[in-house]
Amino acid sequence: MAKGVTPQSNDASKWYTDVITKAQLADYGPVKGTMVIRPYGYSIWESIKDEFDTRFKNTNHVNAYFPLFIPKSFLAKEAEHVEGFAKECAVVTHSKLKVDNNKLVVDPESKLEEEIIVRPTSETIIWHMFKKWITSYRDLPLKVNQWANVVRWEMRTRLFLRTSEFLWQEGHTAHATKEEAMEETLEIVEIYRSLFEDHLAIPTIIGRKSNLERFAGADETFSIETMMRDKKALQAGTSHYLGTNFGSAFDVKFQSKDNKEHPVYATSWGVSTRMVGALIMVHGDDKGLKIPPKIAPIQAVIVPINPKKEKSEKFSSYVIEVDKKLSNLGIRTHIDSLDESPGFKFNKWELKGVPIRIEIGVREFENKEVTVCRRDNSEKNQLEVHKIDDISSTLESIQDGLFNDAKAFMDNNTCTASSFEELESTLSKDNKFIKAYWDGTDETELKIKEKTKATIRCIIEDNEDLSNKCIFSGETAKHLVVFAKAY
Repeated sequence: MAKGVTPQSNDASKWYTDVITKAQLADYGPVKGTMVIRPYGYSIWESIKDEFDTRFKNTNHVNAYFPLFIPKSFLAKEAEHVEGFAKECAVVTHSKLKVDNNKLVVDPESKLEEEIIVRPTSETIIWHMFKKWITSYRDLPLKVNQWANVVRWEMRTRLFLRTSEFLWQEGHTAHATKEEAMEETLEIVEIYRSLFEDHLAIPTIIGRKSNLERFAGADETFSIETMMRDKKALQAGTSHYLGTNFGSAFDVKFQSKDNKEHPVYATSWGVSTRMVGALIMVHGDDKGLKIPPKIAPIQAVIVPINPKKEKSEKFSSYVIEVDKKLSNLGIRTHIDSLDESPGFKFNKWELKGVPIRIEIGVREFENKEVTVCRRDNSEKNQLEVHKIDDISSTLESIQDGLFNDAKAFMDNNTCTASSFEELESTLSKDNKFIKAYWDGTDETELKIKEKTKATIRCIIEDNEDLSNKCIFSGETAKHLVVFAKAY
């Protein structure tokens, strides 16, 4: 167990916060609900961000940047959209401060003619610009991505998972047809699934959101749902088919080859720094983080263990030689040469979740070998330096093992319910993912949520067998869904 880290079994919430702060991922900002992402935490976000960015560009998306400030009138143009965000919007009303009697106050004369909304999401301002940029079929498809910060004034905050300001990517696309837009929506969901499973080693469930849970202003929302170690669900990413809602609200049309005007179909989609929180909760243990090798900023940390009397150029050269061999294999390394005890260093890098620790002492130096310690299972092995290539396969093994462990955990904590009593009983005993049939009505969904605190995470299958009945109403089921308690 890492020093100063609360055991998961004692208090999972406190464990989560302890790991973040002790591993130097993030800290609390001075404004309530805000978060300072520290360099190590930001390096993890950058690793994830870089992989996403590559995939977006490989699918012909381009990066751009749009203003942080949005006129309030823009949000009012899409009524359903603004209703979904109204309670979370930060509003700017004045443009200046002044000193009055040695006190800093808002200058009443600087009141804005129109209030400005601090970006909660960018659909409205982007579609304002799309109206300028789209006139012809030649301008479509337009596929834009933005890496930015957004502000949603959360009442209950938790580092990485839910903060008043967070980092994210948001994609916005415009298409000539519904079919193209829907294809884009599903393509993005698959990109999200692939990265979560292949790089973050986090298994997912993909499905369509219910009417009550879908994005405000969307016709359809598809989500990536993941299970945390406390068996609660985390919505890790969403992709929205917006139909012509935003195009119509901002009067965006295009002229086809036959010189006729047509509506523009849209999508939007995003993931955020919430992924770092998911990474912690899915893979972490009482020692701290376990970072999957593919996105680990440091894949192998080298810890020299060298008594002062043995300090020599030859020993130092051997450490550097090992580092170079690993770097030449494409492995991201770090040499911890700080004047700290070996035990302190071991605990430090276990807490930070580095996949492999390489120990080099006098014995390793003399025998031309290294000691390799895996973070995932704590296995230690001696490896001859001429066989150091084997570390690449060890990293692959760690990556696969983390995913398989998480997948087994999710599978073992996913069940079915054939009645509401069974659903209610299961949730009263433990958090689980529960598959059940639902009649598709908002009324039933709300009643189940009220009674169990569980929500429909996603629709995973439309009911084709008319004999299947809703677990609550007893009416013919329309969908097979996943119920769970969630963050």
